[in-house]
Parts: sequence; structure tokens; C-alpha cells
Amino acid sequence: MRILYLILLWSLICCGQVFAETLELVTLQYPPYEFKEGGEVKGVAVEIVKEVFQRMKQPIHISLHPWARSLKKIEEGKADAIFTAYKNPERETYMDFSQEVLMPQIVSLFVRKDSDIAFDGDLSKLKQYTFGTVIQVSYGTVFDNAVKNKIITKIDHPAHTGEMNLEKLLRGRFDILVSNKYGAIAILTAMNARDKVKELSPEVQSVPSYIAFSKKRNLVYVRKEFDKVLRQMIDSGEYDAIIKSYFQ
Repeated sequence: MRILYLILLWSLICCGQVFAETLELVTLQYPPYEFKEGGEVKGVAVEIVKEVFQRMKQPIHISLHPWARSLKKIEEGKADAIFTAYKNPERETYMDFSQEVLMPQIVSLFVRKDSDIAFDGDLSKLKQYTFGTVIQVSYGTVFDNAVKNKIITKIDHPAHTGEMNLEKLLRGRFDILVSNKYGAIAILTAMNARDKVKELSPEVQSVPSYIAFSKKRNLVYVRKEFDKVLRQMIDSGEYDAIIKSYFQ
């Protein structure tokens, strides 16, 4: 009888119907997607993640860290999941990415308001300029490959946060900021500096970002259930309603 009970319990776990203790989720300070305000972690991506896990009846705890530290926690199995992460071959060696896209993100270039730098979509034409980035943040395949292939060669010492990076742009430490569009706008708004920076057009790339689970934590069944519930929210229109409440 005990063996039958254990088999039943294991089948329920594998189907995503039974979950263990509180899952530890990590991310970074990246408004409007993830940020801390009044001691509470908020943001459009946070709201979606919380809603999915609430429907799964799975307790979670979300903490913010510098991105490099969050990635390390996932790689070492010291946290269960991370968001909003771009997918690349290196990360796929230690992360189990969701099948569903958690949040599409637009990557754009920003310069100081008085800059005469122009962009026509060809990054090679900007090779003479210095770019500002955040440490260990991926900016999508277009920009990442431009750096890897030495099309872009001048990178300022990476900052630890988006806020620090924008401050460096305003001080003239580098020429061009590469950033998530809405993240940069949210930070500039908080800094009361929207009129000091301009976005170059066109955008560099629209990049899908995901929630990803540490492979060391063996949470494939949780990831599958997360995908299922997120897809239900997308199909019902509830997902879009959350997005529009932040960006309308």
C-alpha cells in the first residue's frame, strides 16, 4: 500500500499538482519590469509571475540582486528560478527556460539630447563610439553578436545597474547607452531626466525574455505547469490586460 501511495504522489508531482516548499526566485532592479518600492518587489513582469504561481498554488519568494549575482545563484542551484532572462547557448547549459515567452522586450539605443549621433539600423556605422552596458546583461542576438564579432569594440566598464548606467551616460562617460526601451524610460522618468536623453531610431531588436529554472533544482514539472498556466492567461486576454495597465 505504501508503495502505491508513493507512486501516486510522484505522479501528482510530475503532473504539477503537488509542489514542495516556497520557491526562491531571483531577478534584478529593472523598472518597470522588476523593482523594489516600499520594501515590496513590484513591476509588470513581477505581477505576471506572481499571478501564474498563485494560480498554480505554488508559494514563491522574489528577491532582487545585481544581475551577475542572480545568474550565479541559478547556476549554482542556490535559487530556483530567474526572470526576465534572455536565452543564449551558455545559459541553456544550466537553465531550463520556459517554452512560453514571459515578456517581449525592445532593445534600443539612447544618447544625450545634444548628441548628433544618428542610427540607421547598421551597428557597424557606430563602431567609433563607446557603448554603456550593465554587467552580464544580454542585449539580444543582434547587439551581442556585434560585440562578439568585434563590430562593436568600445565598451565602457559595465555598470551594476541600469540607474548607474544612465547616470554615466548623463555625465558623458560613454556615447551610447544600449538598454531595454521601457526600462530606460522608467529610470529616466524616476530621475526626472526624460528631457536630457533621446532614443535613436530604429530599435535594435525586439527580444523575447523568459523565466528560467535552475537545472540543479530539477524543476521541470514546475516549468511545464508554469508554461501551461501562462498560456491560459495569454489566450484569455488577462496577460495583455496586465501589460496594458503599465504601458498604455
